[in-house]
Amino acid sequence: MSEQSPPLADRVEAQLRSVRDPKAELSVFQAGFVEDIAVDGRDVTVEADLTALNGETATGVVRAMLQAVNDVDGVESAHVERVSPSSEGRSTVAAFDHVVAVASAKGGVGKSTVATTLAAALAGDHDVALFDADIHGPNVPGLLDISGPIHSSEEGDPLPVRTDGLEVMSVGLMEDGAPLAWRGAMAHDAVDDLFTNTAWRNDDVLVLDLPPGTGDVVLTTLQEAPVDGVVVVTTPFHASVSDTGRTVELFRDNDVPVLGAVVNMAEYVCDCCGEPNDLFDGGALPELDAPVLAELPFSRRLQATPTPGDVPSVVAELGAEVTAALETAGEVSVPEHAVDIRGLPPEERKRRVRTRFTGLERGAAFVVVSDRDPTPVGAFLGRLVDEPREAFDPFTVRRATPSDWVLETVRP
Repeated sequence: MSEQSPPLADRVEAQLRSVRDPKAELSVFQAGFVEDIAVDGRDVTVEADLTALNGETATGVVRAMLQAVNDVDGVESAHVERVSPSSEGRSTVAAFDHVVAVASAKGGVGKSTVATTLAAALAGDHDVALFDADIHGPNVPGLLDISGPIHSSEEGDPLPVRTDGLEVMSVGLMEDGAPLAWRGAMAHDAVDDLFTNTAWRNDDVLVLDLPPGTGDVVLTTLQEAPVDGVVVVTTPFHASVSDTGRTVELFRDNDVPVLGAVVNMAEYVCDCCGEPNDLFDGGALPELDAPVLAELPFSRRLQATPTPGDVPSVVAELGAEVTAALETAGEVSVPEHAVDIRGLPPEERKRRVRTRFTGLERGAAFVVVSDRDPTPVGAFLGRLVDEPREAFDPFTVRRATPSDWVLETVRP
């Protein structure tokens, strides 16, 4: 061996950089598995944090690392020692740039499927984590084809499972498929403990898969998580749309911006003829007081295990829509000529509305932005022009953000 050869530790490291995580296009160094390389003469010990991998995958990675180290000239014996990492350098929930909740009014509409595929879509450009808060039906592990057990750091904090760069935490990873019958305070404590103490490595976007409905866990998460916005999932079926509308109001009442809705199972494309077919009558969708971010078809492609960074185009578009919606969450998009009466005393509100409305020509658009429900403004407008409320067509009031309403009509 030449005197100019690099030190043994450097040659071992160079060889290990060729070993890749079998489920990701990353070397064991890029994946953060190698904690330390110790050289004692010709004996080499590699300390590896493989807690993010399931048992079978971790065993495969250990074998590949051992083979790589043994192939290095000058190595007499090689060992891989598994270690549990410290929580130092790991993030809490508060460290995430954005927290996005995925919710539904009822089960069976594909909420967890949307949450996992959305997380996979966002993982193409961001460091993403997915928290499965659906304590009674934790489907995320099955949808991503991952399993426990959950390991702990030296400080005792639970460590998420990592799959293709996406970090995942779920009660289902700990319970190993056992039925969950937790209620009330028990469910609250279980979710709160996992949510508060999980030691994340990723810290760009956290996607929360909430339980369906408006129970304790949903309300707890809203109170304790810095949620930047929520995506609601519904089918076009009228009952689902109606219930989703009430869920939208719940979030807004709790000061959570609604980023928009995902309409799942919007259509089915026949495998034989290629013709799209409606699965439900979508006539109720216009009644949903939230923008539609995506309409997802009922397809086998969307039922497959999602791969972070490699998702169907319709899901990639959903990820882009959610990213854009996060940038404007809490803002109201209205025309420049809108009358803004937010924060004004009653008499000043009336004066501004009167001045703008009476100056309009017949048929001209009139828009009011208010910090309270402006529906009563309709009666005031009618008195200004001596017209009944029915003469104002169209006349719509929508709650654009948790604290902003928009009234839109025309002068009769």
